[in-house]
Amino acid sequence: MEKRKWLVLNYNLPTEPSRPRVAVWRKLKKLGAVNIQQSMWIMIYSDENYEILKKLSQDIEFDDGTSFLMECTFYDEKQEERIVLIYNEMRNDEYKEFISECKKYLKELEKEISIKKFTFAELEEEEEELQKLKSWHKKIENRDLFNSSLGIEANEFLIGINNSFENYSEMVYKEHLTDV
Repeated sequence: MEKRKWLVLNYNLPTEPSRPRVAVWRKLKKLGAVNIQQSMWIMIYSDENYEILKKLSQDIEFDDGTSFLMECTFYDEKQEERIVLIYNEMRNDEYKEFISECKKYLKELEKEISIKKFTFAELEEEEEELQKLKSWHKKIENRDLFNSSLGIEANEFLIGINNSFENYSEMVYKEHLTDV
């Protein structure tokens, strides 16, 4: 069996200004990279990830830093398993937060139904929030390369909030049938 390839970015940036360091950190987090040592990040190899990290490496150099971008494989399977475990823990943390926000969204819809707030303006607001949650879920799902344990539960919540929104939307529509 061929070993999985990884990309490793190791970099150093001046402490001031902090803006470049924060920008690099945010980009790496958004990509789903794992921080394995101070300023050393690892992520699964793909052509797309390579191009992104190559550009990031150039940005670091432009900001008076130094960077080393490497392709590697793990000699020891147990070390790779530790990285996969960290990946999954990170995704599970993201999914936990997503699920928490879904629960808040469901409570908000329940509240609107209980007070019979069936306005088009409220419907639009709830639809915007639903779209934000869907977009967020898609981003997490794209980083969930190793099928973390909370992925299925998060998908179920996504289906649940979508169904609840459709139900609320139908109630708003019925409330305004005479407008049609």
